[in-house]
Amino acid sequence: MRPIIGITGRKDTSARLVHSPMYSVGETYVHAVHQAGGAPVILPPMLAEADWTALLGRLEGLLLSGGEDLHPRQYGQPPEAWLGGVDETRDTSELGLIRAALEMRKPIFAICRGIQVLNVALGGTLYQDLAAQVPGALDHAFLMSRSLDQSIHPVTLEADSALVRILGGVTFAVNSAHHQSIQTPGAGLRVVGRAPDGVIEAVELADYPFCIGVQWHPEALVRSDPAMAALFAALVEAASS
Repeated sequence: MRPIIGITGRKDTSARLVHSPMYSVGETYVHAVHQAGGAPVILPPMLAEADWTALLGRLEGLLLSGGEDLHPRQYGQPPEAWLGGVDETRDTSELGLIRAALEMRKPIFAICRGIQVLNVALGGTLYQDLAAQVPGALDHAFLMSRSLDQSIHPVTLEADSALVRILGGVTFAVNSAHHQSIQTPGAGLRVVGRAPDGVIEAVELADYPFCIGVQWHPEALVRSDPAMAALFAALVEAASS
């Protein structure tokens, strides 16, 4: 039986009918989970405290997807001029969901915005914009002219990390579509991967069954890189057990 994997969704205003917003998630996340053997379910970004435990009781795993910036008030900073779009309802929904999932020790896989929200849920902080705040940073930002299945820079992983055991190597070429990243890691998070400019690209939660976060988008690389597909297989395996 396929384990049920909840994938955090976002508000989508691209509907053809004006004033008819939807809740959605990129299909690459859904396909990656399904191909790995999981049953994907999209979670709306407006869940309240009363929903978190009840919903997680029916999920075997949680995938935190990408999206807009997290509001800096969630990690004790004022908004800077370079902050992008935010959705504070989604912030509150996801932070509560993550904390409840951690208490229940559910398997968690966090991608892009997901790694940032996981970090903040554990008390960490973020760079609001790498170009403005990190001297010598690479251009990590998303470009409309660049497909997400295109590798942009390498990531080097810690040799003793769970990620190396899953991926089968220490260095991988990855895509990039973010302008923020982890500044100060949250409680219990171990930094296990960095880009050549030192930007944090991967974390793991110590003493936890399965909690991994990556800053790149492996769901967009599963067709071209079997190692990235292994990440979703690991999530599904953890959820199955």
